[in-house]
Amino acid sequence: MAAAWLLPVALSWATAAGAQPDTYSTYPAKPVRIIVPFAAGGVADALPRLIGQKLGEQWGKSIVVDNKPGAAGNIGMEAVARAAPDGYTLGLAPAGNLTVNPILFPKLGYETRDFVPVTMLAASPNVLVVNPAVQARSLKELVSYARAHPGELNFSSPGNGSGAHLAGELLNLEAGIKTVHVPYNGMAPALNDVLGGQVQMMFGGISTVLQHIRTGKLVPLAVASPRRLPQLPNVPTVAESGYPGFDVTSWYGLVAPKGTPDAIVQKWQAGVATVLRQPDVREKLDALGLEPVGNSAQAFGGTIAAETLKWRAIVHRANIPPMQ
Repeated sequence: MAAAWLLPVALSWATAAGAQPDTYSTYPAKPVRIIVPFAAGGVADALPRLIGQKLGEQWGKSIVVDNKPGAAGNIGMEAVARAAPDGYTLGLAPAGNLTVNPILFPKLGYETRDFVPVTMLAASPNVLVVNPAVQARSLKELVSYARAHPGELNFSSPGNGSGAHLAGELLNLEAGIKTVHVPYNGMAPALNDVLGGQVQMMFGGISTVLQHIRTGKLVPLAVASPRRLPQLPNVPTVAESGYPGFDVTSWYGLVAPKGTPDAIVQKWQAGVATVLRQPDVREKLDALGLEPVGNSAQAFGGTIAAETLKWRAIVHRANIPPMQ
């Protein structure tokens, strides 16, 4: 996927709003489905179910979650790209599937340009955690140990190309250290081996690691987002710890097939923004470790374009090979 398309695509997203008259005032006239490219359960499944339930109540039509897992989320994303652009199929898109997978998977069945951005639903901050047996209680101490013992520390992730994988590679680059990536088939086994000590560390979403931090089974060293987290106010960010600009924040967006009418995109964006302001929804998202967003389609498109360029450069610097 050539980088040259990013600027015109971002500009087309930025100028699309309001380009078409609202001739879809009766939408939706039938049930709508949201394809989730992962199995049922977990944050990526709970988020669209919560929003779909609330919007379905407002609009008087069912919004159904359709789980299509497999191939690091690529099967579900391809199903969204190939769906009719009539507003009755949308997709839950994790950050990696829009910005990283098109770079790493040469035989991908979709491109980022096959989607219309609707809105970013929520962001999930990542935390660098270590097993308590690791002799480090700060990022500075971890980096010092890793420099003295290159290749000795391992970090786990739920799979090649995942946010946790790229966060670890980025830390290697920025800190000038060599830790070894150990990919797993999912977050649960990746976490379990850090808890068990088979792997020393990982970057994990706050919802995944918080309970283990509170029980002392994991030690948090740094937050990989621009700001400290209210759940961990005493844990500094990676940027504060000596690596300015370090930001690996996972997020989940809503996309539609290319060609979906702009009036429908606008209705979804406005509806999602309204739902995300509801106190009970914000409470549930907080319990999931998610920060609500609900931004415009133009802003979301800009994020996709910017992060694609960012991760393309990092993949190149880290010499991460293409995935088969």
